[in-house]
Amino acid sequence: MLLSNDFEVAQPVDKVWAFFGDVPQVAACLPGAELTEDLGDDTYGGGVAVRMGPVKLEFDGKARIVERDDQAKRLVLDASGADRKGRGQASMTVTAVLTAAGRGTRVHLEQDLQLSGAAAQYGRGMISDVTTVLMGQFAANAQQRIDALERGEAVAATAKPASGLAIGLQAARMALMRVFRRFFLSYRPELRSR
Repeated sequence: MLLSNDFEVAQPVDKVWAFFGDVPQVAACLPGAELTEDLGDDTYGGGVAVRMGPVKLEFDGKARIVERDDQAKRLVLDASGADRKGRGQASMTVTAVLTAAGRGTRVHLEQDLQLSGAAAQYGRGMISDVTTVLMGQFAANAQQRIDALERGEAVAATAKPASGLAIGLQAARMALMRVFRRFFLSYRPELRSR
């Protein structure tokens, strides 16, 4: 499943690129993610815990930077893991491209996500909505972390856990908005081009 997210960080592109080069700092911005070990050669061990509806998914695995292009500000990361309770597996290739946007930086993320087991039972819409919510939290955390580092402040080594209730409510709101938009446009097709 291909997912795409964009967000902006109010810092210059070179500063944000330097931040993205520090994998433990970046991982600490993603709610529910935790790096547990540096395995060397741009490979890290860790875990991710996310609640989707009544199911809490907890994956342990590895992530490895497979491409880093300083000139194009492009980073490719492969990650894979297995659920701690043996209910499935996940693998993902994440491509991040940073570009200047005014005085800040636009971050474009593409994720090629493959799920099996319990996580695969959720539809594309729900997974996309949860990913959008998590990327919004990631963007806010990255902005705060970069700003704190700029000021010379100490920052926590890990992110806050992903709140299942907050993520679920935001994802449900997004799904309802999609349904209402489709329903409204079915009765007012002339508004589609707006």
